[in-house]
Amino acid sequence: MKSRPFIVIVAVAAAFLLYNSAYVVDEREQVVVTQFGKVVGTPKKAPGLYFKLPFIQNTNYFPKNLLDWDGDPGQIPTLDKTYIWVDTFARWKIVDPVKFFQTVNNTVSALGRLDDIIDPAVRNFITSYRLIESVRSSNRELDTLEIGFEDIKEETPYGHRVTTGRAKITQGILEQAKPKLAKFGIELVDVKIKRINYVEQVRKSVYNRMIAERKQIAEKFRSEGQGEARKILGEKERDLKKITSEAYRKAQEIMGKADAEVTKIYASAYGVDPEFFSFLKTLEIYTKSLDKDSTLILSTDSEFLKYLKGYVQPPQSP
Repeated sequence: MKSRPFIVIVAVAAAFLLYNSAYVVDEREQVVVTQFGKVVGTPKKAPGLYFKLPFIQNTNYFPKNLLDWDGDPGQIPTLDKTYIWVDTFARWKIVDPVKFFQTVNNTVSALGRLDDIIDPAVRNFITSYRLIESVRSSNRELDTLEIGFEDIKEETPYGHRVTTGRAKITQGILEQAKPKLAKFGIELVDVKIKRINYVEQVRKSVYNRMIAERKQIAEKFRSEGQGEARKILGEKERDLKKITSEAYRKAQEIMGKADAEVTKIYASAYGVDPEFFSFLKTLEIYTKSLDKDSTLILSTDSEFLKYLKGYVQPPQSP
């Protein structure tokens, strides 16, 4: 009975020592064990349950998965003296936790080293190439050229040929920065350009140039439309005059045929009874030329009054 408290104390102490000596590594982590600040053994990268000396040895956990680095946007001049804002990002991981622990010790310090190495590499490559090389990766024709931009594309930066391209520039940045980070136990997996933009002063001039180019395209379309409209109106006027002249010609032909037919009828009628025809025509002339307001002074032997001469007034009643 007297030994029971002692057994309990020993059991509690053993459990406490076991608790402080065991540690777990999951699939996202890797552990470096240190003793008085010095690395002991090999780093534990495989997931599982491990043991260490309690109180004497310490565990230092480091992530094993991909980590992100987001650079600060910076103003960089290109080879053609165009100032742009460049924003980059990268993916990296810890491949040698012992070196990492002995050099940078933690991820915050590692991010600072990434800043010191990647940013100069980005600046070095951006300043070594023209702007178009950092923007495009191939000479694929832009869709904007299909809306009337063909005639002026050689006068703009889009007319330059891409010889290196954005993909090769980012690959060059990766190859330049990667060996410098290996001594810290860091593997630089990838570097990409997130965004490229003009500085404010250059941006305004670019926008003005874009506006001028679009106005030029609009003016081209407008002039082509006006020319096409004038062409259509000219064709309409030509067709209208052609139709009018054709109609006038046909009308004149019909009127000529009608006049000929009338003349033929008159001639035929005149040939049947010339005296009667002469009488009728004279009566028409009397009707048109003589009215109540007309006054004529003619001699009695005038041919104009030959049918009136034979007129005998009927006798008056007593």
